[in-house]
Amino acid sequence: MRKNQDIGYRPTWAEINLDNLGHNFYEVKRRLPAQTKVLVTVKADAYGHGLIPVAKRLISCGVDYLGVASIDEGIALRRGGVRAPILILGLMLKKDIKPLFIYHLQPTVCSEDLILALDNLARKRGEVIKIHIKVDTGMSRLGVLHGDARAFIEKADRLKGLSIEGIFTHLACSDTDRDFTLHQVRQLNSLVSGLSHKGINIPLVHAANSMGVLAYRGSHFNLVRPGLIIYGLYPTAGIADDIKLKPVLSLKTRVVYSKRVPGGSGVSYGHAYITKRNTTIVTLPIGYGDGYPRNLSNQAPVLIGGRRFKVSGRVCMDQIMVDVADMQVRIGDEVVLIGSQGKAKITTEELAVLSGTIPYEIVCGLGSRIPRVYI
Repeated sequence: MRKNQDIGYRPTWAEINLDNLGHNFYEVKRRLPAQTKVLVTVKADAYGHGLIPVAKRLISCGVDYLGVASIDEGIALRRGGVRAPILILGLMLKKDIKPLFIYHLQPTVCSEDLILALDNLARKRGEVIKIHIKVDTGMSRLGVLHGDARAFIEKADRLKGLSIEGIFTHLACSDTDRDFTLHQVRQLNSLVSGLSHKGINIPLVHAANSMGVLAYRGSHFNLVRPGLIIYGLYPTAGIADDIKLKPVLSLKTRVVYSKRVPGGSGVSYGHAYITKRNTTIVTLPIGYGDGYPRNLSNQAPVLIGGRRFKVSGRVCMDQIMVDVADMQVRIGDEVVLIGSQGKAKITTEELAVLSGTIPYEIVCGLGSRIPRVYI
C-alpha cells in the first residue's frame, strides 16, 4: 500500500509515470527533422499531470519551449526552478504585463493596444521583449485576422522594444476536416512568405498541435506544439497505429467498505441501479468532487482483482459503488479506474467516450484532492 506521506489518509491517487512521458516525447522528436523545435504545452497543471515535475522531466529530455495558458502558470514554473523559454499562449490585460519582464516570459500578442503597452514598458526598462504573434486562420478565438495580419506585423516590427520571435496559428479542425486544416496551413505559409519578401523574417513559425504533428507534415514549419500525445493520449482513435504512445497517468483507489445486500436493493441516489440478486457492493473513495465525471454513473468500468466491473448507481461527490457479485473482495484491495491491472486495461479515451467528452477533459478535470505520485 502507498505510504500515507505519499497520498495522505484517503486511499485515492494518480500515478504519473515520468519514464512514459519521456518515451512519448522521444516518439514525437523522432518524427521531426533535427532542426525542428518542440514546445510542449503544460497548461492546466500539465493536463492534470503536475506542472513542475512534468516540466522538469521534459527539460531533461531536451524540450525547447514550454507553453502555458497564463502569466500565473509561467510564474509557477519560474518559482519551481524552471529556466526554459516559456510562451504564454493566452492573452493578458495591459495592466498585468509587468511580470512578463520580471519572470522572463514571452507573451502571445494579437492587438495593437497590447503591443504598444509592451513596447512602452520595454523601452522604459531599457529592455527588448520577445513576442509571438497569433494569427486567426479560422479558429475565431484569439489572433489577428489573417487578412489584417501583415499590416499588424509590419507595425509591431517597427517598435524598438519588441522582438518578434514567433508567428503562429491554431488548427481548428485537424481531427475532423483535412481540407480546412490544409487551408489554414496554406494561409500561414502565404503570410510568412509575404513578410519575408518585405524583409521581415520571423525566426519561429508554428501551427502543429498533437494531431498536426501526426497527420500534417506541412504544419510542422520549424516548431511544433504537441500536448495530448506527450501525455500518452490519442487525439483520435484512427491515429493509434501511427505512433506508439505510453499512458502517463493511472488513476487508482482502494476498497474502503464492502457488504452483502439482498436482491432488489437500490444503490446510490435515486436508486438508478437495483441489484438483481443477493450480491456484494463495495464502496470506493472517489467521486465527482475529485473530477470523476458524474455521467459515468452506471457505465464506467473499474478493475478489481484483474476483472472488469461497472460503477453501480450514480457517482456521488466523494464515493462510487460497484456491484462485484460473489467475488471475494477485501478492504484495502487496489482498484484501477484508469490504467492496467493484470491483463485488463481501462484507458482515458474509453472513459471520455462513455462520458461524452474528450480525453483532455478527463485528465484536466482530476482535482487537487487526488494526490499525484511520481514513478
